[in-house]
Amino acid sequence: MQKLRKLGPFDVIEIPGNPAGPYVIVFHGFGADAYDLLSLERVLNAPSGTGWLFPQGVLKVSDGGISGRAWFPINVEKFDQNMRDGIYADMSGSTPEGLKKARTQAEEMIGALGVPYSRLVIMGFSQGAMLATDLALRAPEKVAGLVILSGSLLNKDLWKEKAKTKAGLPFFQSHGDQDALLSLEHAQDLEKVLVENGLKGQLHSFRGGHEVPQEIIHKLGVFLRKVLTPQN
Repeated sequence: MQKLRKLGPFDVIEIPGNPAGPYVIVFHGFGADAYDLLSLERVLNAPSGTGWLFPQGVLKVSDGGISGRAWFPINVEKFDQNMRDGIYADMSGSTPEGLKKARTQAEEMIGALGVPYSRLVIMGFSQGAMLATDLALRAPEKVAGLVILSGSLLNKDLWKEKAKTKAGLPFFQSHGDQDALLSLEHAQDLEKVLVENGLKGQLHSFRGGHEVPQEIIHKLGVFLRKVLTPQN
């Protein structure tokens, strides 16, 4: 099993690549950990020399039967009640408490990694996708690519303004049409904000829930090879 090491404020799993090559940073979802998405390095078939970084959330989660890590706190009880009632939380009008701290810590980790933002693909699943999006939109320069797996729209007005500063940034987004945790409609709202403000990409919806199915793995691999292969 890969061992965690400290990088800035985070424990991380690192799979080094070419020192001058690109890196893919993968933020796990709420209640998971750094090992949860580790298999992506093996199945996505990124270009040779690509390094991978899997950070672990600093917040410990032990609530509602969930035991793992998180990037920022959520009200698990309210979330569970919403699911039972068939209601989706609309987070498009606010920034979750704790997101700013998580983003600042992620920026410190990237500084410690020492790889320019222009050579990074920032990827996340669920809560990790929200952090990845916020991080990429606020970065000091355009990243090589943004990957949003089962994410959602936060603070629409702010993200709209930040997106305008990242025109041309390639993104890949996926979401299940039967996702019981985060709605496809809010994912579509996020896609609209990104595309209308200059980012280049699209939402790939699929028949399924809160997951990353094989069909998305295939499409994501194509995206990674495209954005990480040097253009002559």
